[in-house]
Amino acid sequence: MKTPIPNVRERQRLETQAQILRAVGRQLETRSLEDLSFAEIARDAGVGERTVYRHYPTKEALLGAFWAWMQSEAFGERATEPRKPMRTDRRLREALTTPRDSLRPMRILIATDAWEPQVNGVVRTLTRVVSELQAIGHTVEVIHPGQFKTFPLPTYAEIKVAIGVYEPVQELFKAFEPEAIHIATEGPIGLAARRICVEWKLPFTTSYHTRFPEYVSARLPLPLAAGYAYMKWFHKPSGRLMVATPTMREELSRHGFRNISAWSRGVDTEQFHPRRNGEPDIFEGLARPVFLYVGRVAVEKNIEAFVALDLPGTKVVVGPGPQLEELQGRYPDVVFKGPKSGAELAAHYACADVFVFPSLTDTFGLVILEAMAAGTPVAAYPAPGPIDLIPGSGAGVLALTATEGLREACLQCLDLDRARVRAFAETFSWRACAEDFVKNLQPYPEPEKTRFWRRLRRLARVRRRRTEAA
Repeated sequence: MKTPIPNVRERQRLETQAQILRAVGRQLETRSLEDLSFAEIARDAGVGERTVYRHYPTKEALLGAFWAWMQSEAFGERATEPRKPMRTDRRLREALTTPRDSLRPMRILIATDAWEPQVNGVVRTLTRVVSELQAIGHTVEVIHPGQFKTFPLPTYAEIKVAIGVYEPVQELFKAFEPEAIHIATEGPIGLAARRICVEWKLPFTTSYHTRFPEYVSARLPLPLAAGYAYMKWFHKPSGRLMVATPTMREELSRHGFRNISAWSRGVDTEQFHPRRNGEPDIFEGLARPVFLYVGRVAVEKNIEAFVALDLPGTKVVVGPGPQLEELQGRYPDVVFKGPKSGAELAAHYACADVFVFPSLTDTFGLVILEAMAAGTPVAAYPAPGPIDLIPGSGAGVLALTATEGLREACLQCLDLDRARVRAFAETFSWRACAEDFVKNLQPYPEPEKTRFWRRLRRLARVRRRRTEAA
């Protein structure tokens, strides 16, 4: 499909933005980030100051757009019309990461409210990506709840919420002196890291792992608009917002999110594999076929849509969660096996006949790839994640709508070729996922980075001397 040609108004908008961003580059030739002035930028760009504010309401938004624009220019990620060479281009291109040194080891800081011992797709994605980054040669520091005092999340005790994090996170920033910063979640740790980046004028990226507004609406009497207002505010100053699927990208674009970049997922095809000759059947004694769900047992996962289905054989649920006891009492015919991990979890995938994914609030669904890697076909609703993975794959079947047809999809999966399911999963790799992550980062240009951390260390020494003198 050809890319649609922008209309006159759209071309004018893009050209105005380019004028403003080029003016930012010229301003940085002679002044620091802290001294950037909207009035000077407007004068340099030949536009009104109100025009600059209309396109970039805050300095954080302006700088985030500038880093993304310059990096895309340096990487040649988008075609641009020929333009006159600029002295600024050469200087800033050299300062930013270039294709040749994009594999240069960096100091990468990741701030997340989701980390071990939590068991979910976000944690599995982040822990695996960190391992891949370290294998590539990057130095990675993860700021996570285990470093702070926490309390259990109301209605979901398995999730621990960090408290009193702002000043400790500041100290971790200073001690590590990151070259690139990624904020993975929108909780207290993510908020603290975001505040520091905005106040210190540090470029950073974020990612969208959970359909947070839908998640909140499923638990609390709040409209979707309230959740999206918060998420737009949180991600607005981000240089790039990483999302897992094209569907999620289109959905967020419709809600007004900007600077969205693709960041797919991977799967460990060695850990998750089809059942081998001689391996025991973990579901021995249960009526076949076995329909399996793996994940949190919580209301936002829409599990009741699965356990209430009239299916032959046995329905099995693997995972912990706040809705576990309630569903056990209401559906005695369903086998609830609690949390599983490692080889035992892989065996559950491999021995099941069909994997069922009823969630409507996930952005990807890592368990889908894990089941497919085991050769188990997937039945799911047409929601973000499944709708991007399943159609045309031969590895699963989508329900007719987001509320109907899941039973029929489950039964159709019984006829799919498990070898073809496995072959589809083998096209996903964690190394490619980590490389995409690095490409999406917004590293601080070398000269500014060096001056910033040197100035911060000098300020800390001055404060210590004053304290000692007092």
